[in-house]
Amino acid sequence: MKRNILILLLLFSMPILAQKRARELGIRIGVLPTGALNAITDVAGVKVGQVTLREGADVRTGVTAIIPHDGNIFQAKVPAAIYIGNGFGKLTGYSQVEELGTIETPILLTNTLSVPTVSDAIIDWTLGQPGNENVRSLNPVVGETNDGFLNDIRGRHVRKEHVLNALAQAQNGPVAEGNVGAGTGTVCFNFKGGIGTASRKLPVNLGGYTVGVLVQTNFGGVLKVNGVPVGEELGKFAFKESLDKTSDGSCMIVVATDAPLDARNLKRLAKRAIMGLAQTGGIASNGSGDYVIAFSTANRMLHEMPERTYGTTYLHNDAVSPLFLAVIESTEEAIINSLVMAQTMEGTQGHKVEELPKEQLLEIMKKYGRLK
Repeated sequence: MKRNILILLLLFSMPILAQKRARELGIRIGVLPTGALNAITDVAGVKVGQVTLREGADVRTGVTAIIPHDGNIFQAKVPAAIYIGNGFGKLTGYSQVEELGTIETPILLTNTLSVPTVSDAIIDWTLGQPGNENVRSLNPVVGETNDGFLNDIRGRHVRKEHVLNALAQAQNGPVAEGNVGAGTGTVCFNFKGGIGTASRKLPVNLGGYTVGVLVQTNFGGVLKVNGVPVGEELGKFAFKESLDKTSDGSCMIVVATDAPLDARNLKRLAKRAIMGLAQTGGIASNGSGDYVIAFSTANRMLHEMPERTYGTTYLHNDAVSPLFLAVIESTEEAIINSLVMAQTMEGTQGHKVEELPKEQLLEIMKKYGRLK
């Protein structure tokens, strides 16, 4: 008998949209301009779909899907790389991406114990696409964070239909943030974490390329917002009084760009995203799974090549530094967006996690002269 799970289609969720993003609060991170949406979907063709599961007092989880392009991704793979900041996680698909430098499925995010279910669902979805009738090998890429403090994670409430729903509703437009999708039950810096996104658009003289980032935040450390020691000011941070595990958790970072990068330079780009995490005070603790999945929408790789060789154009090494800055700024802002867009949540076993207090945050930012 199926559970009566409440599925929220979050792009139309009024309480979430009522929250204000970092820039709307006057917090301007970095020096580069954002894309039109300040989201990963500013990279042309990239779609995001999310399903949130909230039921009773115990279910606080979900699925977030990132689709690189509208076509058959298996038949037209995207150049990609994965960088491991700290490997305490259950990311599937790493070795083939590392070996071949491509991704051939959408990228899915969920909770730790739902990775097998989500992987199975994305296999079904891909095998069912027209043109894939003869596919006999598939490399699903699925990342996770552990939402077990607020969510009954052992119940494994994510089902295949939730994954397929997230894929079906994926859109190019604004991306819902905070307590949504795979970020529904997450905790960040001892506050309510969640899904966050941001982007940067390089000036034409630097190539005009776009970098977009989406994060699932569930980690700890000493929170900084645009360089301001907010965690210290609020007196709420890991190891404040004694050795504890509040810094443990994970952060999934997905980076998209339209810059023509090969897998090697995408790995270099992914490494810089960890620098954006560090800017927020994250420490990649022993118990944290911090992964960056980076892909380019340029130069798709055909599964079946008509010739033995192929030629394509990639960005020169000397031209990638502006992209490094773009991904650092986007990652930092996406993490902060995940915090300011999240709301206080109660979950399993009576656990409660407060949202980052906005009024106090703004007072602290004013104190340090960092509010615009």
